[in-house]
Amino acid sequence: MTTGLVFGKFMPVHLGHLALIDFARHQCDQLIVSMTISPDDVILPELRLRWLTELLAPHPTIEVVAETNEFHDPTLSLWEATKLWAAFIKRRFPTVSVFFSSEGYAVPLAHHSGLQYVAFDPPRQRVPVSATLIRQQPAMYWNFIPEPVRPYFVKKICLYGPESVGKTTLARQLSTDYQTIFVPEVARTMITGNNFSEEDFIRIGYAQTEAVQQATRQANRVLFCDTDVITTQIYASIYLPKIPPVLYKLEHQVSYDTYVLLDIDVLWVADSLRDQGHRRPEMLDRFRHELDRRSLPYHFVSGPYSARLNTIRQVTDRQLSVI
Repeated sequence: MTTGLVFGKFMPVHLGHLALIDFARHQCDQLIVSMTISPDDVILPELRLRWLTELLAPHPTIEVVAETNEFHDPTLSLWEATKLWAAFIKRRFPTVSVFFSSEGYAVPLAHHSGLQYVAFDPPRQRVPVSATLIRQQPAMYWNFIPEPVRPYFVKKICLYGPESVGKTTLARQLSTDYQTIFVPEVARTMITGNNFSEEDFIRIGYAQTEAVQQATRQANRVLFCDTDVITTQIYASIYLPKIPPVLYKLEHQVSYDTYVLLDIDVLWVADSLRDQGHRRPEMLDRFRHELDRRSLPYHFVSGPYSARLNTIRQVTDRQLSVI
């Protein structure tokens, strides 16, 4: 029985990795996919292992393991480092007789280990991508990212501010422009007036958080959110004696790449739920204060609807091209 080995950081796992693994599994009776963990990893090992396990679950001949690189030393030459890796592989995976790789270290590793080495697309012409490129510009390489991994790289932009500043209209239009989805203010589907209880705000906080988490799994590169749980806290402070503590916990379950604080220099439009029109300057100051005291990144956007839309498009484009 032939046991093969594929190993790497898979940070993140991408279609190139999956092509390598598929190539390898067809040449072995059993295949071990070993995920390496090092101290300087920029994506949590728990996430990476979960992605790998989910993606490879349909293949019973594949075993996924995680191994700590206990001899991580960036000062070592490639030749010396692969000596250590060869000794580790022989000790940890004694049944392995062949390994598969696209990396340059494979040749010295094969020399030190005595294992057979099978190359897979070293110039990366079949699947022209790397984990580094994905981490640097995930939007550009989106089609190379497997579906379970994509939510990690979705850019979340929160449209934020007092009542009647265009959040919903802008979020809807932006989601169309960027061929994605948006998260509406769920409170509007849960309440019919402004007679609130503490339980109402807690339900709204949980529902808004769940809506963002669910939408992140479906979004295409970017997700626009009509509001957030900080907003829920602000209105809870107006209608209740104190803010329910759970809202602070829920706040930390979702993070946004940037906020867009919308100015009040547009016409107030009344409806059955809006009742803070007489306090617009005060409310704007409060919304800004909550961002400032948390040191959260935001862009202050003013002007008519068309100008707001263009400015937010520019903000979005910068987010999607961030390196």
